[in-house]
Amino acid sequence: MVQEYSSADLELHKTKEDCWMAIHGKVYDVTKFLIEHPGGEEVMLEVAGMDATDAFEDIGHSKAAREQLKKYEIGDYKSDGDAPKKKSKLGASADSDGGSGGITKILVPVLVMAVIAFLVQKFM
Repeated sequence: MVQEYSSADLELHKTKEDCWMAIHGKVYDVTKFLIEHPGGEEVMLEVAGMDATDAFEDIGHSKAAREQLKKYEIGDYKSDGDAPKKKSKLGASADSDGGSGGITKILVPVLVMAVIAFLVQKFM
């Protein structure tokens, strides 16, 4: 039988030493993954102890990231209906596979380099 967890259960696990989150109805203990996360542990701790589905989807994680997530699954999430979902406001992670944040990760550095090259050429 699969273990079910409520939002109250999740709320107890939101620290660097004990980090759980729910994504698409599944609960994950991602404590051991925090230091490996390409976007940094702070991004994950921001959504720790809650339903992080919206934040996970807003980032645009790759298929590989979704597959990797499966090894941290510990049970099912039983939503209370009033549990807050955390929306991300941090942009795309390094796992992006071309979502809306993916193009920004490419264009911003290119534009910055173009401006720097222009300024160097003009003033040197």
